[in-house]
Amino acid sequence: TIHACDPHVPTSPNGGAARTFLPAPWGWSPRSAVCEGNAPGFSHRPVPMKVAALSSPRPSSTSLHGERSPSQRPSWWSSPQRGGGGFLAAAASSSVYPRRRPRASHSAAPGRGPRPYPTMAGAQVLPGGGALDEGELLIPAEEAEAEVEANAEVAAQWGHERQYDWREEWYPLYLTAEVPHDAPLGLAVFHKQLVLYRDAAGAFHCYEDRCPHRLAKLSEGQVVDGRLECLYHGWQFEGDGKCVKIPQLPEGARIPRSACVRAYEVRDSQGVVWVWMSERNPPEAAKLPWFEHYARPGFQDVSTIHELPYDHSILLENFMDPAHVPISHDRTDFYSKREDAQPLLFEVTERSARGFAGTWRKSRPPTVANHLRFDAPCVLQNNNEYVDKSGTLRHVSALFLCRPTGQGRSMVIIRFGTTLQSPVMKLFPQWFFHQNISKVLEQDMGFLSSQNEVLLREKAPTGKLYINLRSCDTWVAEYRKWKDRAGSGMPYYFGHSTVSPPATPAVVEQAPAGLVAGVSGSSPAKGGLGGIHAPNPTNRYFRHVVHCRGCSSAVRAFRGWGRALYLLALLAASLAILASRRQWKAVLVAASCLLAVAGYVCSSAASLVTTNFTRAHRRL
Repeated sequence: TIHACDPHVPTSPNGGAARTFLPAPWGWSPRSAVCEGNAPGFSHRPVPMKVAALSSPRPSSTSLHGERSPSQRPSWWSSPQRGGGGFLAAAASSSVYPRRRPRASHSAAPGRGPRPYPTMAGAQVLPGGGALDEGELLIPAEEAEAEVEANAEVAAQWGHERQYDWREEWYPLYLTAEVPHDAPLGLAVFHKQLVLYRDAAGAFHCYEDRCPHRLAKLSEGQVVDGRLECLYHGWQFEGDGKCVKIPQLPEGARIPRSACVRAYEVRDSQGVVWVWMSERNPPEAAKLPWFEHYARPGFQDVSTIHELPYDHSILLENFMDPAHVPISHDRTDFYSKREDAQPLLFEVTERSARGFAGTWRKSRPPTVANHLRFDAPCVLQNNNEYVDKSGTLRHVSALFLCRPTGQGRSMVIIRFGTTLQSPVMKLFPQWFFHQNISKVLEQDMGFLSSQNEVLLREKAPTGKLYINLRSCDTWVAEYRKWKDRAGSGMPYYFGHSTVSPPATPAVVEQAPAGLVAGVSGSSPAKGGLGGIHAPNPTNRYFRHVVHCRGCSSAVRAFRGWGRALYLLALLAASLAILASRRQWKAVLVAASCLLAVAGYVCSSAASLVTTNFTRAHRRL
């Protein structure tokens, strides 16, 4: 056992089995009320009841995260209003951060002074008077002790179950509607490379993406008569991975038994293809996620898929964080405004061996609660219910299915849905909503990529690196603590108090350098000048458009119409030059201008779908 304030944190040598335990973060000792090496006057004293909404000591009737029960809440807190914004706002707000114990400053080292505390000049004052000091804004030591007791039941439950194994899970592979009918699809779960394809009957099959002959990628092959063919030597596979054709085999010879590929069980459920990764145990139907809202009559949703250049745990943290939405996504839609940034109220209602659940809401004005739930291994949902003006109960849901695809990479299926029959959904095409979701992801991409780099470089648990506020950082702490419990069964992980980084960090080249990089990024096209380089996961075209039939078709249509309209404009201008009568010249010039404008609109629409968002102060 070591303290997290030690400068060097030992890590697991095997990248997954061993764990580093840090049960006493930041030098806190249960025998002392003051952090070792703490700033003068900063102690873990009992929290006054006048700030009970955010920092009361937790009696038996108080929630696990310090929120008072409905019977004990003050009157200013107990008058929820209808609201919660539209389903896009509820979806974008589906994340929350971890909570943090008070940080003690490190002892001074040569050339390095103690880390300063954040200023408390803007400390919040709640009804009843009294400013919140730093010990009350951050997670106090008393709550740390209480959490140990509160987690005893979860620990007991975990102990009675078999050890967590990341392979004994269902992972979301792809949207059913986006899987090609005539070609294999290369995918990954952690470091496992997979290939997914449809047979002649439309049934899904998933194999290890490796031909047993010479290890070529089967995803680079083709589908012939419902069979998956390796394009290296033409070996064909079907069903449960059995090889049914080897062109080079002598006549009358039998196909070797070893000439087969490893197959994985897949299920098509509610518009998503799921894969069971275990190679030893049969699929557990009880673990296959089922989402009640998406089975409701009249429920309509926008579903999209994106590939992203950072770890899936970083992505889940981002989706769990409603506090960042008003700042990072200011004015992206009608609901995100930086003036609305405020303390949030959280309550954890459930902890289990497979995740956690709870509610969160705004503190001013109080609104209806959003219900957030995380289920292993990578399913996050944020749901909201409200009664509209006609007295009808409406359901709003945001669903995030985040699949790990390797170190520093992930793929997410995002689904925003509601029972409200909005005319806006019918007025705008699907590609318009998809590009807006891409824009939201790009607004966070720089932050999350740098966060991913720091975690890999520091190799320290998030409880040591993060400063977690009670008023905005709750779900991330819960998620990282779940990682503490389940991480020993993962290839690698970063928990709240423990860490097991990858044994050999992957080197990911995000983009080639030089002139070819610019061409590849600005005009991504298969077989083009930049096609010899690996796809750039920071480019929207490779992140989303290549995975979406609707957006790919829209881009092709806009570009085709744009070229045609520009050619017609050029033809009209040429005829205007040749025309002898003034009236015809005027008509042809006007037609040329209109056609050129229409061509520009089509080109702009294609760029809207494929071009990354750039913040105004970053644009050249």
